[in-house]
Amino acid sequence: MLDHFGLGCRDADVSLPFYRACLAPLGIVVVQEQPENRAAIFKRQGSPVFLWLGEGAGEFHQRAGRSRMHLGFTAAEPAQVDAFHAAAMAAGGTDNGLPGYRRPTCYSAFVIDPDGNNVEAIWQTERPAA
Repeated sequence: MLDHFGLGCRDADVSLPFYRACLAPLGIVVVQEQPENRAAIFKRQGSPVFLWLGEGAGEFHQRAGRSRMHLGFTAAEPAQVDAFHAAAMAAGGTDNGLPGYRRPTCYSAFVIDPDGNNVEAIWQTERPAA
């Protein structure tokens, strides 16, 4: 159902390196640079869903960081959740929930990105019903 989502940031020089670092352990990498928007497109190989992240222009840039989001990224195993959290903290994130089990079928970690968004890496053995 989801095609893509976009997230505006206030400072691409801070946010893009943050997301490059913390999403890499989850297999999510930059597939396209957009220097004209100070932006990049992130994607996991084989997935049709992508994340556009950047400053953008005009009104989009003026609203960046005002509307807080929660972004949850799937992990293939708990070790990826741990690596996501470590990379996010090293890249300037703020801890918002150490890696650990939230319930028996869910292992996750939370960080606050440079624009105040809550970002989660999550490994689940059961997926919610569609």
